[in-house]
Amino acid sequence: MTQIKRTFPHPIREIENTWIPLPDGTRLAARIWLPVDAEINPVPALLEYLPYRKGDGTAVRDAQRHPYFAGHGYAAIRVDMRGSGESDGVLYDEYLPQEQDDALAVLAWIADQPWCTGDIGLFGKSWGGFNALQIAARRPPQLKAVIAMHFTDDRYADDVHYMGGCLLTSQMLAWASVMFVSNAAPPDPRLVGENWREMWQERLEKTPPYIAAWLSHQRRDAYWKHGSVCETYTAVDIPVYAVGGWADNYNNSIPRLLAGLSGPRKGLIGPWSHNFPEVGVPGPAIGFLQESLRWWDYWLKGIETGVMDEPMLRTWMQEAVPPEIFRAERAGRWVAEPSWPSPNVREQVYFMNGDGAARWLGETAVSNPPPLSLRGQQSHGLDAGTWGAYGLPGEPAGDQRADDGQALSFTSAPLAEAVEILGYPAVDVTVAADQPLALLSVRLCDVAPDGASTLVSWGLLNLTHRDSHEFPAPLEPGQRTTVTVPLNVMAYRLPAGHRWRVSLSPTNMRHAWPSPRPVTLTLFGGTASRLRLPVRAPAKEDEGLRPFPPAEIAPPLSVETLSTGSRRKWVTRDVLTGRVECGLEVDDGRIRFRETGMETAGRSRETTSVVEGDPLSMQNRVQNELAYQRGDWRVRIATDSTLTADADHFYVTCRLDAYEGETRVFARTWDFKIPRDFI
Repeated sequence: MTQIKRTFPHPIREIENTWIPLPDGTRLAARIWLPVDAEINPVPALLEYLPYRKGDGTAVRDAQRHPYFAGHGYAAIRVDMRGSGESDGVLYDEYLPQEQDDALAVLAWIADQPWCTGDIGLFGKSWGGFNALQIAARRPPQLKAVIAMHFTDDRYADDVHYMGGCLLTSQMLAWASVMFVSNAAPPDPRLVGENWREMWQERLEKTPPYIAAWLSHQRRDAYWKHGSVCETYTAVDIPVYAVGGWADNYNNSIPRLLAGLSGPRKGLIGPWSHNFPEVGVPGPAIGFLQESLRWWDYWLKGIETGVMDEPMLRTWMQEAVPPEIFRAERAGRWVAEPSWPSPNVREQVYFMNGDGAARWLGETAVSNPPPLSLRGQQSHGLDAGTWGAYGLPGEPAGDQRADDGQALSFTSAPLAEAVEILGYPAVDVTVAADQPLALLSVRLCDVAPDGASTLVSWGLLNLTHRDSHEFPAPLEPGQRTTVTVPLNVMAYRLPAGHRWRVSLSPTNMRHAWPSPRPVTLTLFGGTASRLRLPVRAPAKEDEGLRPFPPAEIAPPLSVETLSTGSRRKWVTRDVLTGRVECGLEVDDGRIRFRETGMETAGRSRETTSVVEGDPLSMQNRVQNELAYQRGDWRVRIATDSTLTADADHFYVTCRLDAYEGETRVFARTWDFKIPRDFI
C-alpha cells in the first residue's frame, strides 16, 4: 500500500507557471516547487522535461513526486517541451535535435536562478527517460546525474515502431495517434491569455502525423540512430540509474546500458508495468522516492548514503504464475548481481527435436530429424497481450495454448528441479521460407502440469534483416538460412514439474505486420536449431539485500470525478468471411481540477483485423478524442487514423477535427502512400 507523506523536512512553495526563455525567443512553460528559503539557501535542482501538459496531462502524477523532492531540499522543475502545454512553438517529432538544444538552454536557465546551487539532476519515465539519456550525451556542464525509467538506448530495436525489423502492429499507429491528438490540444487561456487561439491554430496547421516519418524509415538508418545512446555509450559520462519493470516493454536496454557505460551506474527491474515504482502495478510497489533521494543526495549534495555500495543490478525474480487478465501483485523475490554481464549466469541449451509425430526440446540433439513445415495462420498471436502495459485488466498475455497449437512448438520434459533464468533467451534456428519476404515470431512459455501455458518472453525477426537491420536482403525461396532471434530480457523461476516450450510462427497478428503473401516456414531441427537460456545460479547474497522502504508519495491533487471511465476489450471471428478482429475501447471519464477549474475528458477506440489466408487484408484503425472545458470555454479534438497495405505500399489516412464550443474550427485529412521496404 502506497502511503501519503504529508510532512517534510523543508516547507515548500509552488510557482504554478513561469516562463523559460530560449535563444530563439520561444518561451517554455515550467512549474516549480521550492523549499521556501531556497533563495537564501540555494539547493540542487531536479528537472523533468516532457511533452505531456503539466497543467492537466501529468498534473496528478507530478503532484505525487515533485513536492516530495522539494520537501527534501531540492528545486523540482517540470517543463513542457516546445509545442506542448502552454509552451510556444510546434512539436514536429519525437527526440529531435531541437528538443535537446532547448533542454540545454533550460538547464543553463535553472543553474542561473538564485535558488539553485548550479547542480542539476534529470529524471523521467518513458519519453522523459529517453531524453534524460539523450541530453546527458550532450554533456551539459550543469547536469550531474540521471534517473531514467522505462526507456530505451536503441530507438529502432526497442520502441513503439519496430522490433527485429518487423513493424509493430499494436503500437506503430496507436502511439502515433496518441501524439496526433495530444499535439492538437490548445494551451490553457488562463495562463497564456488571448494568444491561446493563435497558438492553437499554429499547432493544428503545422504539427504533422508522426507516423509518416516513422513509416518512411523502415530500416535502422540515421533517423533512428539519432537519439539512440547505444551508438556512443562513451558520450554519457555522468552517473545513471536505469529503472524498468517486467510487465513493461522497456527492459532490454537496462543490461545493455550497464554493460556499455563506463561511469557509475545502477540498474533496477521490478515486477511493474509502465508506471513509477512507488505506485507500481503489478506490485509490490517500493519506496522509490526514498531510493531516488539516496541517489540524488549522493551525487548532488555529496552525502554518503551507501547507494553506490550496493550491487549494480537488482531485479525481481518472478515466480511461475498461471495466465491471468490482471495481476495486482506478482509473486517473486528480490535478487541482485554485482556486475553485468553477471558472473552468476551460464548458458543452457535445448535442441529442437521432432520426428514427425512429436516435437520436443532435448538437451541432446536428434541426428538428422525430418524438416517440419507450417503455413502461418494470419490470426496467430491473438493471446499475445499488450506491448505497452499500464497494469490494467486485459493487458497480460492470456493462456498460450491456442497460439502454441498454431505454431511449431517444442516442449521439454518436466524439470526435476527448479531453474531460474536472468538475461536474454535466444533461439538459433535453421529455416527456409517459400517467399522472399518473411518474418519469424518466437515465444518462450512455461507449461504447468495442468497444461496452462504462460508467456515468459518473446521476440521477432524480419528474415530479410537476418544479416543487418540497415541493409536488408530478400530471401531465396526454399533456401536454408540460419538466424538468431534474441528474446526480451527476463527474470523467471520455472518450478520443478513445469516444462519449457518454445514456439515459432511466420505470423503474429498482435505484434508484427504480416508479410505481403502467406508464408510457409520450414524448420530444420536437431543440431540445426536450439534454444539458449541464461540460467542463474542461486546466490547467498540475495538473502541479505537491504529491503526497500514502504512506498510513499506526496499528497494528491484535489480532483473531482464528474464521470467514471470504462474499458472494453474484445476478439470476434466472422466464420463466413474469415475476418478476425481484436479491439480495445477506453473511456477515461471526466475530471475537474478543483484548484484551476479545468475539466478534461478522453476516449479512444482501436481495432486490428485480418482475413484468414489474406495478409493484405490487415487493417489497423485508431480513433481518439480529447476535450477541455472551463466555464464557457470548451474545446474538443477528434482524430481518426487508419493503416493498411498492399503488396508494395503502406497506406495511411489521418483525419483531424477541432471544435471550439459546437463550432468546428479546423478539419484536415492527410493521406500517405509509403513504399514497403522489405517488410
